[in-house]
Amino acid sequence: MRIPRQTVVAAGTLLAAALLGSGSMPAATSDVAVSVAPQQLSVVGLPCLPSTLNLTMTNTGSQDRYADLTLEPTGPLQLSRTLFSSWLPAVDPDQPVSAPVEVRVPRDTKPGSYQIGVEVDRSQVTVPVTVEPLPSKGPGDNLALGEQATASSTHGNFTLCGAVDGDNDPEHWDTLTGWNDGTRAVFPDTYDVALSAPATVNRVELYTLDSAKYPARLNGLRDWDVQAKVGGAWQTVTQVRGNTLGHVTSTFDPVQAEAVRILCLDGNDHTYSRIVELEAYGT
Repeated sequence: MRIPRQTVVAAGTLLAAALLGSGSMPAATSDVAVSVAPQQLSVVGLPCLPSTLNLTMTNTGSQDRYADLTLEPTGPLQLSRTLFSSWLPAVDPDQPVSAPVEVRVPRDTKPGSYQIGVEVDRSQVTVPVTVEPLPSKGPGDNLALGEQATASSTHGNFTLCGAVDGDNDPEHWDTLTGWNDGTRAVFPDTYDVALSAPATVNRVELYTLDSAKYPARLNGLRDWDVQAKVGGAWQTVTQVRGNTLGHVTSTFDPVQAEAVRILCLDGNDHTYSRIVELEAYGT
């Protein structure tokens, strides 16, 4: 006897409803374990001061496989990637595979709470994100902190924003912070920071490489000009020559600057321009 299709569909619907009602419906499972660090983020609306979310996938199953991790931000959150794909071998002990994601928001974003959804095989993790108020940028504050940087070139081991991220510790060089140009033994090099609005500037603090392993007299920046962009044109406001120190303070007559620049002319090893942190201040 032939059973009408409508009866089969209805029976299937009733069975699904019965399983759901009894709690017997199997839950979505995955043999990929996902972790995020940190488990919640704070971010501010500065272009060169993103927060970083580290994603990790681990194959806990018995078969090698390929996995796609997707990210779904809410509100104004901007991610450097929304997909993390990787081959995950099934080995013992388990082998985690990780990738970073930079999280930014526009400068005019209102402080508030948002989230990033992380999903693999329908298994989900939610990361709370808090947008914090912008840091003060008044007299006495570092006007270059987190602002948009540009450079003549950047070495592949570094990030463009590394010299305006607020970390002036040279011991973090090449792992957490700093900028290095990408043209070996070719000078000059430039590193610029655009201020959020024209501001009075009369002092620049420059931190170059000066660690126990890499002393400034051998590896730091030696010769440079400090320049300010005034009325759309760059002008030299002071110069440094023959430097062997890790931290140099340059003061000059106040100028109404739109941006500041370090015109790198030579390093003590005559190979690269290295800046750990660049800060700009006004009266």
